[in-house]
Amino acid sequence: MICDGLQDYDLILASASPRRRQLMAEAGFRFRVAETGFIERWPDNLKGNEIAEYLAKGKGDAWSEVIAPNQLIITADTIVWCHGKLLGKPADNDEAVRFLRQLSGCRHEVITGICLRDSERKKVFSVTTGVTFRDLGSDEIEYYVECYKPLDKAGAYGIQEWIGLRGITGIEGSYYNVVGMPVSEVYSALLEFTRNKIKSI
Repeated sequence: MICDGLQDYDLILASASPRRRQLMAEAGFRFRVAETGFIERWPDNLKGNEIAEYLAKGKGDAWSEVIAPNQLIITADTIVWCHGKLLGKPADNDEAVRFLRQLSGCRHEVITGICLRDSERKKVFSVTTGVTFRDLGSDEIEYYVECYKPLDKAGAYGIQEWIGLRGITGIEGSYYNVVGMPVSEVYSALLEFTRNKIKSI
């Protein structure tokens, strides 16, 4: 085991996303899972990373239990930002098709907001990855939506699925951010967050 200090913390991933849980587990984090029941709404004047950070912070603030000194809450929210508009989780197959038609042939940004919170402090930041799709045919889009049901994914696609393997031509930044959690950046932030606490005691 790597003695990085995180083993001394009760890490709580407050997220319903199975992809975040999987990535955190595969990266070797010891954590448990909970949910905050936060309703995802944001002010109309926010854009891009401001929305992602607002939602991540909102989820962190929605944690209602008393946080023990050795506990650390991790919350996150991922959005897709394309042509100055947010593409969230599609409401149905028709909206998923519309989202993918907007993403076809263009570059967009996948942004994950992260909030780290302990009993005394809070850190909020975001990670942005640029993703480019080739021109997608209507038959490809309709096949993907019908067979893969991407209604639980921001922007209506999973980079690790069929449409990502066939359709994505470029990535700028963290691949795992697009999957759902920028684990390397989260790890670095956790180290800084916990070590700064030790220095301040």
